[in-house]
Amino acid sequence: MSVTGVGPVLDTGRAEDATAALRTTSAVRERARQLLSRAREGDSLWFGIDDDALEAAAAEVAAVTRARYPDLTIPYHSRWRHFEAGGVDRKAELDARLTALDAPGRARAMIDLAVVSVLLDAGAGPDWHYHEVDGGQRFARSEGLGVASWHAFLGGLFSSDAAHPLQVDAAGLRGLDTDRLAEVFQAGPSNPLVGLEGRVLLLRRLGEALAAQPEVFGPHGRPGGLFDVLVAPQGAAAATVAAHDILSQLLTSLSGIWPTGNAIGAEPLGDVWRHDAVAGPGLTRGWMPFHKLSQWLSYSLLEPFQWAGVRVVGLDELTGLPEYRNGGLLLDTGVLRLHDPVWAAQNWTAGDELVVEWRALTVALLDELAPLVRARLGVDSREMPLACVLEGGTWAAGRALAQRSRGGLPPLNIASDGTVF
Repeated sequence: MSVTGVGPVLDTGRAEDATAALRTTSAVRERARQLLSRAREGDSLWFGIDDDALEAAAAEVAAVTRARYPDLTIPYHSRWRHFEAGGVDRKAELDARLTALDAPGRARAMIDLAVVSVLLDAGAGPDWHYHEVDGGQRFARSEGLGVASWHAFLGGLFSSDAAHPLQVDAAGLRGLDTDRLAEVFQAGPSNPLVGLEGRVLLLRRLGEALAAQPEVFGPHGRPGGLFDVLVAPQGAAAATVAAHDILSQLLTSLSGIWPTGNAIGAEPLGDVWRHDAVAGPGLTRGWMPFHKLSQWLSYSLLEPFQWAGVRVVGLDELTGLPEYRNGGLLLDTGVLRLHDPVWAAQNWTAGDELVVEWRALTVALLDELAPLVRARLGVDSREMPLACVLEGGTWAAGRALAQRSRGGLPPLNIASDGTVF
């Protein structure tokens, strides 16, 4: 069976084409909506839906958004917000260090930084923190991981060239070990970081992928080569890049780094999981794609492209991020309801059907929540794309509700290897 979209006809009876079909946000959305429709019909084994609670959730998000951004000038939800933790303008320091480079050179360095920082940004656990020597501030969770990775980058941890520390290259990543990353991230028995080994494995796999594709990442295997692949054919002076093209390049080049083990034949799928109720043609049947970290990375690369003078379009082709802050918002406001409350105390894995469905419902419901939030704030999608709704927004409201309800803990207990959540 084949499917047709933008580009060539795909034969989803072939593993390669089936994998390509699952590497689109249209596949993410369409399949997430299948599971939402099913839950609304009462056929979900795990969740009930209270559509009346969507307005309460929108009110919560709108209130948090106005408190955080009173003038509604909202930046994108991206890793660069975590680099601003504690009110410190760390980007200004990076800009100062990169002044000798031209705009593409600065973009490559910023893409290098964003890629490794995002890949290090999975749940840190409740007990870890990072103490920033300059300023003496202490950060936990995503902000802590962001600030720690920032200083690791500035210190040259990911570069194999001591003369050029402000880069990430294949040799630097392949030489990384757990002890060194733990030292830089101040992790240890008294300051445990969840999934430390998984993070190192992911970065070393990234190094292998970069080295194996010099046509994309250059002779030294730098993530910043993405800038040249996407911009060079047009010329930087008038370049336009679609947000989904950034994601597509990431998925094409880097899907093999994810240690999930999910695959169709020999084709690695990454953040794509089994759910028997998901319909689809050929070998795609029963697979629910998310590509959460790849999409989080895509959001985090929007600004480096824009800062280099590239126009980025089609922002809303990316989906809301199916992680525990956005999903927690929906559980804590009652939009989603577990059929059995006991399940909240049980331990789950990323591949469990309950977790897969929770993430899918999160994607679909964020698309419905966004226009309700915009209506309450009196803006439209041009003024407030989904990337800004998330930042304003849903992620922050989910965190605030988790803090009020559970001292900041997620609503479900999910074992993390540092690569999904």
